[in-house]
Amino acid sequence: MSAPQLVVHRDKELMAQAAAARLITRIVDAQAARGSASVVLTGGRNGNGLLAALGSAPARDAVDWSRLDLWWGDERYLPDGDPERNVTQAREALLDRVPLDPARVHAMPASDGPYGDDVEAAAAAYAEELAAAAGPGDGGVPAFDVLMLGVGPDTHVASLFPELPAVHETERTVVGVRGAPKPPPVRISLTLPAIRAAREVWLLAAGEDKAKAAAIALSGAGELQAPAAGARGRSRTLWLLDSAAASKLPRSLYPPVTA
Repeated sequence: MSAPQLVVHRDKELMAQAAAARLITRIVDAQAARGSASVVLTGGRNGNGLLAALGSAPARDAVDWSRLDLWWGDERYLPDGDPERNVTQAREALLDRVPLDPARVHAMPASDGPYGDDVEAAAAAYAEELAAAAGPGDGGVPAFDVLMLGVGPDTHVASLFPELPAVHETERTVVGVRGAPKPPPVRISLTLPAIRAAREVWLLAAGEDKAKAAAIALSGAGELQAPAAGARGRSRTLWLLDSAAASKLPRSLYPPVTA
């Protein structure tokens, strides 16, 4: 796994714009090299802010949207179209405004779908979908070009919360989550092994309420107590923060990133 690199922006708006530009570059490069690209989206204010910035970016049309696979790191297990679902928010922020191939938009199952209240069955179905898109030796998940994660104030990423069973998972790629401390309590989430299969993992944190979490995760905490500490990419782990979220970091420990 790669060591974390740190980029700090002046404010959350600039962070979103810079991250969107960076993501466009990564997608275009992947499409040029392999014909298509694969990205894992995150929800929350930072994830949706990035998508909105991407939608208004001048270079947006450099992406061949028809050759982009989109996945999600986690989802609230709510009915399809619920405004709290990450996919619903992503569609509003960007997805409905670009010419994506619907077959390549891999939303996690909804609670009013074929699995009903059985979130474990829904998670297993998403794991099967990931495995079907994976190549030989990929460990049951596609080799994501970029996997994005928001960092919660408690250091959670995706729906992996400190000390809960999902963060202990070492075999499965997707799990059902019950009893999440942040509502709604029932969710679906990628596991740390699935996250760590990505080429690049980007962790997004903006705002003073994320400062303590960033400091804990980047100061040697274990992944069971601070799941964000265990989110690493195979070739790159990039923390994208604004100055407020970085305010408690020992900045001298983290050399500047080179793009």
